[in-house]
Formats: sequence, structure tokens, C-alpha cells
Amino acid sequence: MKKDMKRFLYIALLSVLTSCNNQAQTGAKATPEQFESGMSSAGVQLLDVRTAQEFNAYRLEGALQADWNDPAQFMDRTRYLDKNRPVYVYCLSGSRSSAAASYLRESGFTKVVDLNGGLVAWKRAGKQVLTAEKKPETSMETYQQMIRSGPVVLVDYGAEWCPPCKKMEPVLKAWMEEKKGVVKLVQIDGGTDAQLMKLNRVEAMPTFIVYKNGKETARRQGVMTKEELELLISR
Repeated sequence: MKKDMKRFLYIALLSVLTSCNNQAQTGAKATPEQFESGMSSAGVQLLDVRTAQEFNAYRLEGALQADWNDPAQFMDRTRYLDKNRPVYVYCLSGSRSSAAASYLRESGFTKVVDLNGGLVAWKRAGKQVLTAEKKPETSMETYQQMIRSGPVVLVDYGAEWCPPCKKMEPVLKAWMEEKKGVVKLVQIDGGTDAQLMKLNRVEAMPTFIVYKNGKETARRQGVMTKEELELLISR
């Protein structure tokens, strides 16, 4: 982890020193019109590198989120992106996304496109942003009812905009098909239920917690295989 952090800091510094050269790369910078056209192409991974608070206020539809200002989170989430598929990156004004784009290129991503001027330029160009609906948080009382709703309950703390959560989706879906009637799945939205995450000591997404008859028996953070899910539930 320390080695990865040093590499992150080195590339972050390098990105500042070489930003002019990176902008000369084909497709490195895009106007709002170019960005909008490109991000709608099949297979594109849209990445918002602002903070969770900024992201929850408004964002581009379909975006994943990884905070550039939080190196550990950024490195963890982006390692689940496909390096062979285009990544379209944006932030508020273009500074963070420029540095993040440089990091991703240095990390082996084949095509990284940065929104020049960020969301400031995007909105100035008359483009639409998605404003998140304010959903009520799940209370601890409701949560307690959820985890007692079956003999074996698997709670999934995740979010649709979390890269590792998206990576885990097909694995979890396939495994749950095999566990119909045996395991009940409860999904908690980490973007909405921040207080619930804090109360249950959930520090990152995805995190899976197993409850048997309402009592926690196991938990694990990160992407897993079906076999690893099976081991988790057997504890």
C-alpha cells in the first residue's frame, strides 16, 4: 500500500509538471460538445473525480465516482475500471480531472479523455446535469427489522456510482440466483445512508455483512468471487 501511495504521489506531481504535454495527446482534452458526444458511445466509463458531497449535489448521468483528493479511495476504486475501455473524466473546473487523467494514463489506461474546464464549462455550454433526489435515510430501527427478516441475511453496502460495486454486481446477482430461498439480500445505498454506515462501522464500499437470526456473523469489504461469498456466508 505504501508503495502504491508513493507511486500515486509521484504521478500526481508529474502530472502537474507535464500537463501541457498531456494536453497535446490525441483526445486528451475535450470541449463540452466533444465530451458529450464521446461519453455516450458504447463501452465508455464516465468518471467523476470530485468529492462525494459534490457528486451527491449534482453530476453527469451514468457517472462513477472516485475522489481524486482521497488517494486511497481513488486508487482502490479506479483499479476496478477496465484499462482497455475509454475513460471520460471530469471535475468542477478541470484541475483535478487533468491530474487524474494523467495518473490513469500512466497507470496503463489506453484512452483517457478529460473535460476541459470541467462542469463549469459544461453548464456554461448549456449542458444538463443530474440533480440527485434527496432520499430519506434508513433508520436503525428499520435496519434492525431488515436484518431479522430471514434466518440468513446478507447486507450489501454499495452504490450504483461505485466502481467496485459495479464490478461486483453480476457476481452477486448470479450467486443470489443460486441462493433463492436460502439467503435474503438487503441492499443499503451508501450514498444515502451515510449515518447508517457510520453506526455499523462500514468504511468503504462494497462491504458485505452476514446476519444469522439477527446477529452479525461475518463481514468483508471489496469485490469477491461466488466461492468467496459462499465461504463468507458459511461462517
